[in-house]
Amino acid sequence: MSNYHIKHLEEYYQVYRKSIREPENFWEEIAEEHFVWRKKWNSVLEWDFKIPEVKWFSGAKLNITENCIDRHLATRGDKTAILFEPNDPKEAAEHISYTELSKRVNQFANVLKDKGIQKGDRVCIYVPMIPELAIATLACARIGAIHSVVFAGFSAVALATRINDSDCKMVITSDGSYRGAKIIDLKGIVDEALEHCPGVSTVLVAKRIHSEIYMKEGRDQWLQPLLDTASNVCEAEIMDAEDPLFILYTSGSTGTPKGMVHTTAGYMVYTAYTFKNAFQYKENDVYWCTADIGWITGHSYIVYGPLANGATTLLFEGVPSYPDFGRFWEIVEKHKVSQFYTAPTAIRALAKHGTEVVDAYDLSSLKVLGSVGEPINEEAWHWYNDNIGKKKSPIIDTWWQTETGGMMITPIPYVTPTKPTYATLPFIGIQPAIVDEKGNELSGNQVEGRLCIKFPWPSIARTIWGNHQRYKETYFSAYKNMYFTGDGALRDEVGYYRITGRVDDVIIVSGHNLGTAPIEDAINEHPAVAESAIVGFPHDIKGSALYGYITLKDIGESRSQDNLRKEINQLITDRIGPIAKLDKIQFSEGLPKTRSGKIMRRILRKIACNEMDNLGDVSTLLNPEVVQSIIDNRL
Repeated sequence: MSNYHIKHLEEYYQVYRKSIREPENFWEEIAEEHFVWRKKWNSVLEWDFKIPEVKWFSGAKLNITENCIDRHLATRGDKTAILFEPNDPKEAAEHISYTELSKRVNQFANVLKDKGIQKGDRVCIYVPMIPELAIATLACARIGAIHSVVFAGFSAVALATRINDSDCKMVITSDGSYRGAKIIDLKGIVDEALEHCPGVSTVLVAKRIHSEIYMKEGRDQWLQPLLDTASNVCEAEIMDAEDPLFILYTSGSTGTPKGMVHTTAGYMVYTAYTFKNAFQYKENDVYWCTADIGWITGHSYIVYGPLANGATTLLFEGVPSYPDFGRFWEIVEKHKVSQFYTAPTAIRALAKHGTEVVDAYDLSSLKVLGSVGEPINEEAWHWYNDNIGKKKSPIIDTWWQTETGGMMITPIPYVTPTKPTYATLPFIGIQPAIVDEKGNELSGNQVEGRLCIKFPWPSIARTIWGNHQRYKETYFSAYKNMYFTGDGALRDEVGYYRITGRVDDVIIVSGHNLGTAPIEDAINEHPAVAESAIVGFPHDIKGSALYGYITLKDIGESRSQDNLRKEINQLITDRIGPIAKLDKIQFSEGLPKTRSGKIMRRILRKIACNEMDNLGDVSTLLNPEVVQSIIDNRL
């Protein structure tokens, strides 16, 4: 059956039609032929979006690590599973084979069991991008513990909130981490967080920076000595298809973070299937996703998706700018990377530094380029296509969410013709709908509205940890019998989808619905502009007016700021129309961003609306200092 690896557009349409007409038969074939099960399912799918409840492969028994590791040992034991590239290019890269990974995961799993961790217990993993992060994640899955990975850059407050919300018994961390030229005291952050976490009885500490740190008697233990004495044989815990695999927190636009719960079988099947097709992965390729495992992108497309396919997945500890802005391209050349998956934020930052740093390296190994995290603007798309892919490596602009577990709308490289700023066609099995504000589905092409999904897919999050009511209200209450993504979208004349931004980023100006993404795209075409973010603020006549926060490529831009403002508004007028012109334009040295590179428009909106007393916890941002500077220079 060729359904597992789609090779041309006609085949995509055939397979897609089958996946929509006979979803249960389709996913049953995929699951049966490509994965290892301890017991087959009683039913493929049971669902009801009204409750909401979704179950895939009900009654099946499996362990995801047997699919990601054990089944490859006979044929791929010596193949590199994880390729670790350290922060400092002078430090040697580490190749961890599937055989070695198996031993290390089993040793770690035995340490967890020895410390009293059982099936169903929650374990918080607060570890930088070193092999122990991936290994700890897999070790939890091996014994049926539920991992909650927290990005190792979040503050003590954010860490404590997440530990307490899911009642973790253990924290796994390291003495510290390297991030570019900086050294971060991770253990100090954990100690501060745990002053507010009475439920944590054990902290395991990996050595990375070899610094002198405080170790609390009876609670904290060095990891390595425990691993050294642990057996490298550990029977995999047999899990039910719907047993939780992990909890991953996503910031709500309001209130506390939401602990999205992903279960075992459906998540495994969908992440593996999307990985194989969206990256057109072949046996000897070296695949690199630059995300952190602390995000869903890292869970699905650094760990589980690649390993389920027996791939070589690259794990990078550093940042794109250290020791210089050629670092990404140096790694591509060094390891002959075939597929490269990164965020538009990184692409824009690198584009700012010209092409000399790119031209110094041989990028001929690249076959597929990916973009994730937010819609990629046209200028960045062309820079990426021209300078990195040399116009021969298709760009897959992938749209998906923490809640969806895997890619939902994406081109398949060498299959789907690409179009800048468009995520193009729904992935196999995904049934998108564009609806108006009343929830009526808009049929046909050339329509714009809110993006919903009509039918469950295997990797949909099943609930919010400890709060199913919030899950229902957030995702299933806006539109009847549909999952609401929170995003706006348009479908063009050929049926391609373009994400127009969060619906709360759709601003109604004088009765016109204006998506922020197209306006930002227009602004970003100005040669002086590096990045922009648009929010609405109250206006006496228009209802709402537009406030633009703009970062310039050259801070010492010689043209007067007034002239620049006029040029930017002229560009918007030319591209979109005078209705979309900005009432206020504030130039800023940076924009507040989450660690995954998303611009925090919620904060910018509050500043524009003069609501500075309720900005929420900004300590989790990548660059919290930028917030005060924006407030100080507010127009």
